[in-house]
Amino acid sequence: MAPTVRPAEPDDVAALAELAALTFPLACPPGSTPADQQAFIARHLSSERFADYLADDARTVLVAALDDELVGYTMLVAGEPGDDEVRAALRIRPTVELSKCYVHPGHHGAGVSHALMTASIDAGRAGGALGMWLGVNQLNARAQAFYARSGFERVGVKHFVVGSRLEDDFVYERAL
Repeated sequence: MAPTVRPAEPDDVAALAELAALTFPLACPPGSTPADQQAFIARHLSSERFADYLADDARTVLVAALDDELVGYTMLVAGEPGDDEVRAALRIRPTVELSKCYVHPGHHGAGVSHALMTASIDAGRAGGALGMWLGVNQLNARAQAFYARSGFERVGVKHFVVGSRLEDDFVYERAL
C-alpha cells in the first residue's frame, strides 16, 4: 500500500516528535554518542519545536501516513542558507533546503522515502525554488545512495553539530 503524503497538522506534533526521536539516531555516524543524539533531539526535535516549525512560514513539514500512522516526514526550509560553506557550494537559486527526510525503520524499502521525496520536490517547486539542497553525513552511505537516485549530486561539504560533536556532512543539490 502506498503512503499518503500530506502537510503536517498541529495534531501531528506529538507523533512527529516520537518518530523523529526514533529515526534521527539511525542517520548518525557510528562515533556519535546516545547522549549527543538525545541532546540534539531535545533541542531540535521535540513536540514544542515541531509546533514552532509548523507555525514558521519559511518551513514546510510533510508527513507520510499508512493507516493513520505517521511513518515518515520531511521538512523544507525556504530561503538562502545561513551557512557560508553551503552558500558557496550551491549553484542554483532560489533554493530550498531539504532539512529532514526520515522514514520509520520498519518501512524502509517500502516506497515511503520515494513518496516523500516526490512530494517534497513538488512543494519546493510550488514555493518558487529552482533548486533543492541538503546535508548528509559523510558516513551515511545509504542516505547518499538514495539522494543520488533522487537526482542529487554532491557539490560541497559543511559541518553539523550533534550535541557536543562536530560532524562532517556532504552538501548535495539538485535542480527542481
